[in-house]
Amino acid sequence: MKATVFAPGSIGNVGPGFDVLGLAVGGLGDTVTVEFSGAAGFSPPNGGLKAAAPQVVVRGRDAELIPTDPTKNVAAISAQAMLKRLGRTDPIAITVDKGLPMSGGIGGSAASSVAGTYAAALACGVTPSHEDIILAALEGEQAVSGRHLDNIAPITLGGLVLSRSIDPLDVVKLPVPDWVVVLVRPAVRIETKKARALLPELWDRVSWTRQMANTAALIHGFATGDGDLVRRSMEDLYAEPRRAPLIPHFDDIKRAALDAGAFGCSISGSGPTIFAIADEATAPRCAEAMKIGECEVRVAVIDREGARPV
Repeated sequence: MKATVFAPGSIGNVGPGFDVLGLAVGGLGDTVTVEFSGAAGFSPPNGGLKAAAPQVVVRGRDAELIPTDPTKNVAAISAQAMLKRLGRTDPIAITVDKGLPMSGGIGGSAASSVAGTYAAALACGVTPSHEDIILAALEGEQAVSGRHLDNIAPITLGGLVLSRSIDPLDVVKLPVPDWVVVLVRPAVRIETKKARALLPELWDRVSWTRQMANTAALIHGFATGDGDLVRRSMEDLYAEPRRAPLIPHFDDIKRAALDAGAFGCSISGSGPTIFAIADEATAPRCAEAMKIGECEVRVAVIDREGARPV
């Protein structure tokens, strides 16, 4: 059997919500096809079935930078995690069509992970639960960027998602208004693991309290459509000040977005992509103002559906 799944990109953290908030964005993403390619797995000397290593092909954006080794490719790792959950050992072929840039800060590894695990289940004739998708995809994401759900959860569920806990899994899809997202990607790459290494393990109580208040207020601003509250609360005291120096023209781009009427602006995930939240009428003006330096700019809707078969 064969199945194909599209998974959208996402904005990790959404400003102050480090590792716990994520927002799915429409119009860009990764597509993964999983196909069973032969006989069942073989029996190793110590007994039991062992799955054959999948064949991996990567096409599309930055394809030459994505490993095809199934032990290093996140779509393959995640697909195999799902097959293991389903008790399948059949060899599979995986084709990854990349629409998201590598090390771009918009959930590229998470999208491939989610699409890979979802497609693997469908290829088995199983419609997986959101919990199964998230937990299997986490194995792929963990291999390259760490054990967190701020991209995986919104990519799976769509919209704005709060990841309250991994063990046990507890994710909450939150209400969002009819706002849009402006994405600006400067011509640099930032690896998630390196960007995380810049962040302190311990933080002072005053800053932590303010960050928590901003995150709570940001969620309420989305839920009520209060753009002014979002503007006041999209203040990231933890990651943004430490990662901003890695991103060309970050301060100028953020200032331009806010001056043009954006509700808020910050770094998407580890960067280098910068995002701004705006209403539909204001977004084109924000996009034009944010074109500073060498960069890609696009206006995207909030993807409310999340990963889906195609």
